[in-house]
Amino acid sequence: MSSTSAHPGDAAPSLVIRGGRIVDATGERSGDVLVVDGRIAEVGPDLSGDVVVDADGAIVAPGLVDLHTHLRQPGREEAETVETGGRAAALGGYTAVLAMPNTTPTIDSAGVVREVLALGRSAPVDVHTTGAITVGREGEQLAPMAEMAELGVRIFTDDGTGVQDDRLMRRALEYASGLGATLAQHCEVTSLSEGTCMHEGEWSSRLGLPGQPAEAEELMVMRDIALARMTGAKVHFQHLSTAGSVAMVAGARSAGLAVTAEAAPHHFTLTDASCAGYDATFKVHPPLRSDGDVAAIAAGLGDGTIDAIATDHAPHTPETKELPFDQAPPGMLGLEYALALAFTELVDRTAVMRESDVLAAMSWRPAAIAGLGDHGGPVAVGRAANLVVIDAAARWSIDSSGGASRSRNVPYVGREVRGRVLHTVCGGELVVSDGEATR
Repeated sequence: MSSTSAHPGDAAPSLVIRGGRIVDATGERSGDVLVVDGRIAEVGPDLSGDVVVDADGAIVAPGLVDLHTHLRQPGREEAETVETGGRAAALGGYTAVLAMPNTTPTIDSAGVVREVLALGRSAPVDVHTTGAITVGREGEQLAPMAEMAELGVRIFTDDGTGVQDDRLMRRALEYASGLGATLAQHCEVTSLSEGTCMHEGEWSSRLGLPGQPAEAEELMVMRDIALARMTGAKVHFQHLSTAGSVAMVAGARSAGLAVTAEAAPHHFTLTDASCAGYDATFKVHPPLRSDGDVAAIAAGLGDGTIDAIATDHAPHTPETKELPFDQAPPGMLGLEYALALAFTELVDRTAVMRESDVLAAMSWRPAAIAGLGDHGGPVAVGRAANLVVIDAAARWSIDSSGGASRSRNVPYVGREVRGRVLHTVCGGELVVSDGEATR
């Protein structure tokens, strides 16, 4: 529980997180954390502050960072807004999110970047944005990346579609490299994926639904590894979903190429068998894959081939998800469930990771990929106070409410999970207290 002794009109109250197990990139230790004026002022025993947060028996860690969040604004506010998505992020333990550019209009210019960043200033977490690689995400003309980079954009992606033109992708990599930016790729060859709505395999045959072969993803992974080798540029692979992709990324990393990768919770927790009831809640892009692919994603996270767990939080209104499976839009909610799913599936069930490994994949590694220096760093004096307090022992059942999101497309309803966010501190402000959003 939290308590306060501050009075109206006082300066911003100091905050002490008391009695937790501190876990960060430097290791684990016990201690209190004192926050003053948005920064960590002291770490040690028996600290005092105006506001006291009880973390006895809980984990205190750097706030989580999501590399892949669909906030839908501008243009799709009926499904999500920066404010509601930011609140869901805070409840999930995130202190920073990276918004995807497939909005209406596309985030492909300095003007739209400014709009999203302005909206983000009122959110309870730090909202950063990607920019599109190509104008309108149409894969024909490079977007003005330099203009967006001047506003702080460090990752560019046409997420939702992969850049199909090999020469254009090479040019984009060379241009981004000169800006010190990273290109993130949604790997999908449209000549193999067009018209499909789930993974090509036993279940697509049973259900009579057009399937997307794993090779649609793997061919683009292969190409972009080759282009990374050619250009020396950084490539980040988004939401990998197949065993072949994991193997190729492992090879590229062994060869010293500047590639990183992420995986989404649904790709290590759900298989294409989930589509058996034609429920479009389970339609996602890339699709849910086979048991072998799911195991490979988990193993890739466990051995570090895949750097980060990213939610691919993709809200959709109920009426669109109630369309027939082949017509419904792809996507699932993830911000409020990702941490618990990772603890449950990767630590408890498959034992490929420890809790500290999960935190690395959800905090300091994605922060490093995104270049967010105020997030993911060690819990140390002078650092920005972006922190999460987690009751790792808490067990709970995911319901259909969708939490703080405006949408309800939750694929994990009824699933029993372990690990719950108690408190989130962003910029020194307690934005989640005792599991409830404070703003």
